[in-house]
Amino acid sequence: MEAYTYTTGVGRPSTLEDKRRDFLPVVAGAFAELGYRRLTSAELAVRCGVGENVLYRIWPDKQAMFLAALEWVYVASERAWERVLSEPGGEPSAFLRLLSYEARHMGEQGMHRIVFAGLSETDDPRVKAALRQMYSRFHAFVRRHLTAHRVETDAGELDVELAAWAILGLGTVANVSRELGLLGAERREAMLWEAGRLMADGCTGTPARNRPRKSAKRARKKE
Repeated sequence: MEAYTYTTGVGRPSTLEDKRRDFLPVVAGAFAELGYRRLTSAELAVRCGVGENVLYRIWPDKQAMFLAALEWVYVASERAWERVLSEPGGEPSAFLRLLSYEARHMGEQGMHRIVFAGLSETDDPRVKAALRQMYSRFHAFVRRHLTAHRVETDAGELDVELAAWAILGLGTVANVSRELGLLGAERREAMLWEAGRLMADGCTGTPARNRPRKSAKRARKKE
């Protein structure tokens, strides 16, 4: 992308890449509030405090702005998690510190609404690819710290890849319950913490493939 420059109000030259970094949290917040369909580029320009022409020098169209917002969902989350891990104290493993943090703060910034908006646009291959990449990055992050937790604690028999996906699923359920008012804050926190610990430390028991199976015919005879 060409690095256009212009002069800010205080006379300091600024590249559009600088503005992209400045605008991304604003753009993401606007999509989280209004969704993909309702939000216009004119409204985005107002919120960023620039003309639409400046936004279109940074991103070619509104969809590109939305794709950038989807990327920001992961970037902002990773930055928050790195801050958590840089602070002293807390739970004994990095994974449990992150789980404890998310149990208390999951969904507070509303970034999940950007993801929900994207899921309604998956017929578009660019949106689908962006969502796949975002979820893959989340999964890789969780899996890495979950693997380290398993090594440190010598716990957990559930396949670590599946456990990482299940933990991401817990986050989705927590955000759905927040949006629909199904669970209060305390219950959401308990669900994330307790079920997350189960995914991290729980045993699978007898593998499903080794359990004796009852035929549907035999089951009906007993009813």
